Amino acid sequence: MPNSGSNSIGLLDRSLVFITGKGGVGKSSVTAALGLLAAKAGKRTLICEVDAKGDVARLLDCEPSGFEPTEIRENLFLMAMNTEEALREYLRIYLRLPVVAMLGPLAKTFDFVANAAPGVQEILVVGKLCYEVREAKYDLILVDATSTGHIVSQLASPKGISELVRLGMVKDQVAWMEDILYDSLQTSVIVVATPAETPINEALELAERIDLETEVHLGALVVNKVMPELFSRSEEEFFTALKDPKVAKVLSRVVSSDIGLLLRGSSAALEMRRCAAPYVERLMGSSDTVPVALIPLMFGAGSGMKLVRDLGEALAAEWDELLWQG
Repeated sequence: MPNSGSNSIGLLDRSLVFITGKGGVGKSSVTAALGLLAAKAGKRTLICEVDAKGDVARLLDCEPSGFEPTEIRENLFLMAMNTEEALREYLRIYLRLPVVAMLGPLAKTFDFVANAAPGVQEILVVGKLCYEVREAKYDLILVDATSTGHIVSQLASPKGISELVRLGMVKDQVAWMEDILYDSLQTSVIVVATPAETPINEALELAERIDLETEVHLGALVVNKVMPELFSRSEEEFFTALKDPKVAKVLSRVVSSDIGLLLRGSSAALEMRRCAAPYVERLMGSSDTVPVALIPLMFGAGSGMKLVRDLGEALAAEWDELLWQG
């Protein structure tokens, strides 16, 4: 596991934080929860959905946003990344081109350039985010980033472009992006996983790749949807004893219900925790420098604001000092 670099400032006291992980692990939920925490603390916060699927909007019970940031709650803004719009904005700001009248030709040109030159789409995404940091309209930008298979190419894109282009305006602009992206006091990455073999393996591999292929600070690892320890050892032994058919039959008469359902539920919960434990332990033991948060499975929380609030409370309880050290 790579060194996490500087931890002299809290994660939410930075300017730019990417949240990534394998699809389905809950990175959008974690992003939304962190956004609510930051906004509640008085930080003017922008959440950017890179994949523009509307997952964060759905979680926060609001309409999907476009490329222009929309205020969805006090101190909390939402936008969806669009690389074509980012290119238009770049041309308007830096080259002063009147792009409104040439949207059709521009789209064709963009497709050609993006397919011909590796890193163009990635640098547009990173460039837009770094531009917002430089403009300082927001205290914090949280990025619901692409999955583990694509995030490294985005984080490494300024470095790659810098190595290809030695002189000129592009070189100068990539330089200030690097100053933001590779400054551990400004930018960090959070990797989210769930307690299963593939997500944990991908999280560990991603941490290594971030270290080897980029210069971006790895701030933390989150293991989401961890089955909590519902029973003590003595309670486990008690439930095991109840599985005796004679005991279960007598107990069912006493409680006037099917005790078997309770026993099957307790067994399933114990098995889920036992199966997950080796993967969680592997991740926890892989580093003594990168903080790890274990977020419990949210029973009955659904998929909207209740889930986001519950996640936020769990993250705050687990990570209070890590989030707000600055």
